Amino acid sequence: MYVQDTFFDNEKSQPLAARLRPRTLEEYCGQKHLLGEGKVLRRLIESDCVGSMIFWGPPGVGKTTLARIIANRTKADFIDFSAVTSGIKEIRQVMEQAEKSRRFGGKTILFVDEIHRFNKAQQDAFLPFVEKGSIILIGATTENPSFEVNGALLSRCKVFVLHALSPEEIGGLLRHALRDERGFGNQEVEISDDLIDAIARFANGDARTALSTLEMAVLNGRLEGAKTVVTAETVEQCTSKKSLLYDKKGEEHYNLISALHKSMRNSDPDAAVYWLARMLEAGEDPLYIARRVTRFASEDVGLADPRALEIAVAAFQACHMIGMPECTVHLTEAVVYLSLAPKSNALYVAYGRARRDALSQLAEPVPLALRNAPTRLMQELDYGKDYQYAHDAEEKLTNMQCLPDNLQGKEYYVPTEEGTESRFAARLREIKAWKKAHKK
Repeated sequence: MYVQDTFFDNEKSQPLAARLRPRTLEEYCGQKHLLGEGKVLRRLIESDCVGSMIFWGPPGVGKTTLARIIANRTKADFIDFSAVTSGIKEIRQVMEQAEKSRRFGGKTILFVDEIHRFNKAQQDAFLPFVEKGSIILIGATTENPSFEVNGALLSRCKVFVLHALSPEEIGGLLRHALRDERGFGNQEVEISDDLIDAIARFANGDARTALSTLEMAVLNGRLEGAKTVVTAETVEQCTSKKSLLYDKKGEEHYNLISALHKSMRNSDPDAAVYWLARMLEAGEDPLYIARRVTRFASEDVGLADPRALEIAVAAFQACHMIGMPECTVHLTEAVVYLSLAPKSNALYVAYGRARRDALSQLAEPVPLALRNAPTRLMQELDYGKDYQYAHDAEEKLTNMQCLPDNLQGKEYYVPTEEGTESRFAARLREIKAWKKAHKK
């Protein structure tokens, strides 16, 4: 059990992440979608109208910290309850204490970390006390509460989704730790911006990991008089990742994504998986790679294998849902599939050709037959005149003109004979032959 009054005691002996734990909303980092000015959770906290809620998000994003800030802001008794070590007996004892406090006008916030670890009976024990207001329950979980929290309890709680911190947000936290007296503000620490950014990427959205890594790097830094120098070698040792240290916005970043893209284009799955691993193990955002892989699926495979885009999008969704390190296998599946897929850049070339004409022919009007005519005036102006509804035709084809007059005969999409696209090529030849035979 943890009572709020002792929360900030004995700070000097605590790890860096604990010493720098934000005490106010103003110090809290991230979750602007919930805590920005005017956002729903901030308004609830500032108006002291907090009800039972569940914070759902990955580790190290501030779920526990936010609960403690709420308790401090609302002047409530704060009880930290462990789902790992507590049973129904302990729950009842805490509930009795909270009920006594309520009778004397007190407010109790019961914070349950890893609430998904409670079984059904334990979760049910909270229900009557939540219903009559003896406690304000704040649960924290890394698992989807829809599956891990009983429906009856979940229905009485508002779920707030907390997001992983961005590398920029974590970089700001690390720089703050170097300045703040609770951190290394009383020491002279020399560490480059590139190394701070590398630690921020390594943390993968987890502030606790980032601060712990920084603390380890400083404690193992080279002493030069009164100054501590943190080198690239020190950071590599603290993270056990030699390939970590590359500038995410610099040349090496673009070299690696280029190597991945070109290896897939050249149908070399071994090289593609290697470059993928180099990027992921360096701390690259898996969603960035997934976006590039999705682009590749249409740019370099296209209709030669339409399944390529489906697999790329599925990999992106998997990365979004489960993150690192589990999503490495999903990206590997997509990268290998795309490497082995037949290749066609016909869609990429088609859009490029159409774009050039679109930019140089912006004044060309849409043919009247293709315009909608929802008003009488538009009908009088011949909008929609001579439109032919293809579904009414026996062959599901018409000879209606769809390009502007000055672009008649233009061909933008020229399919290849690779993979599935050969079928699209044959179909396109049939369509063009029919239209030529039925030309007005």
